[in-house]
Parts: sequence; C-alpha cells; structure tokens
Amino acid sequence: MKKENKTLKIIIYILLIGYSLLTLFPFAWSILTSFKTTAEIVGGNSILPEQWSLDGYQTVFSSQFPTWIGNSLIVGIIITVLNLVFNTMAGYALARIDFRGKNVLFGLLLLLIMIPSQVTMIPLYIVISNLGLIDTHGSLIFTTMINISYIFMMRQFFINFPKDVEEAATIDGLSRLGTFFKVVLPNAKGAVATQAVFVFMGIWNEFMKPLLFISSPDKYMLTQGLNAISKQYMNATKWDVIMSGAIISIIPILIIYILLNKYFITSNDQTAGIK
Repeated sequence: MKKENKTLKIIIYILLIGYSLLTLFPFAWSILTSFKTTAEIVGGNSILPEQWSLDGYQTVFSSQFPTWIGNSLIVGIIITVLNLVFNTMAGYALARIDFRGKNVLFGLLLLLIMIPSQVTMIPLYIVISNLGLIDTHGSLIFTTMINISYIFMMRQFFINFPKDVEEAATIDGLSRLGTFFKVVLPNAKGAVATQAVFVFMGIWNEFMKPLLFISSPDKYMLTQGLNAISKQYMNATKWDVIMSGAIISIIPILIIYILLNKYFITSNDQTAGIK
C-alpha cells in the first residue's frame, strides 16, 4: 500500500512539474526574445540569444513608454483603492444589513453581471461624453471604480464570517461602522488582497476602454502605448521591442502579487476573528 501511494505521488509530481514547465516556457521565451536582435528572432535558430542585445529596451525607453507606465500606475492604484472601498462595503451591506428591497437589488446586480460589456460600450461612451470626461483618465476611473463581481465575492465572504465576533464587538459598544472597520475588515485581509490583485490586473491589462475614451498619446495607458509602438513597424514586426515592452509591463503585477501573496493562503480562513 505504501509503495502504491509513493508511486502515485511520484506520478503526480511529474505531471505537476511538466505542467509548470509548459506554463513557464512562453514566459521564458518572451524574456529571452527581448534580448535578441530582430535578425536573430526572424531567423529563429535557437532559444538562447546568440548575441545579447538591449536594442529593444532602448527603443522602448526612448519613446513615451515611461509616461504610459506612470499613467497606468496612477489610474490603476486609484481604481483599485476605490474598488476596495466600495465593493467591500457594498458586499458587507448585502451580507449583514437588512433593508427593504435588498434581495431585489442583489438579484438585479446578478443580472447585470450577465450582460456583456460590449453591449454597454456605446451607451457608456455617450454618458462619458455628456459628462465632459472624454480623453481624460477620469473616464476610466468613473466607469471602473465599482465591480459587481467583487461585490458578490465580498458578500459571500462576509456571509461566512462568524456572527459571534460581530455580536461580541457590539456588546463592547462598537457601532456598525466601528465593527466593520475595527473587527471585520482586519480579518478580511485575504479576500481584500485577492480583490486588489485582480482589480489592478484588470485595469492594467484593459485595452477596450482606454481605446474608446483616450485619444491623446501623452494620456495613453500602457496597453495603448504598446499597441502604438507595434504599429510603428507595419512592414516588419519588431518583436524585440514588443517583447521588451511586454516584459517591463509584467513587473508591477509580479511585485503586487509577491507583496500580497501571503494573504492568499489565509483567504478562506473564516475563524481568524475567534482567536
């Protein structure tokens, strides 16, 4: 029996290692490609660069790429903070506070999730145009500062949060807001961190809304900038430039994931408040 379990574990480890290598290969290929010359990429003779080159990175940084990164960082951070505040508080209200029409409101929110975003693009553009926010970063912030999917996620988290903890806080004299900010929220770090990563990734990788609302090159988001760089070489695709920009654009996401990764482990630990 022990031999069978050991054999099964070995098979599982082999499959997991193989899947990991398969997943990491495109990322490794992108990094190595960013250090190749255009001629070497077109030739495709080897995976490793025969002649290491920084031409791609030099081309990227000689453009408005730093400006586009700054735009994406500022807008991404603002949108992430607003989402954390509004989505988390809305999820808590739907989970814990009884008010007239709560179930109807929650049902409408679920219906809105089912509507494809492409359907609302034109009406959204008209609203933003009437508000005078076209070609401003405010258009992206205004249309992305709330996400129904994460309201639903936070609601499910708070439903499973122990009520005894909140009742004890109420007995100690805390108000509803005091209980939320001092007791509930500190024990929701895992869920909040998970939401933060996915919200930031969503706006960082967003392409359609910036393309719809932003037209000035100095206000481009990173995705627009990368697209603009690639269009400069219509006759011959500069893969070294494209890969260099793509690799640099991944760095902020990796940093955020590394910083918040420790909270993912406890994201489903609902008993932390009892300790």
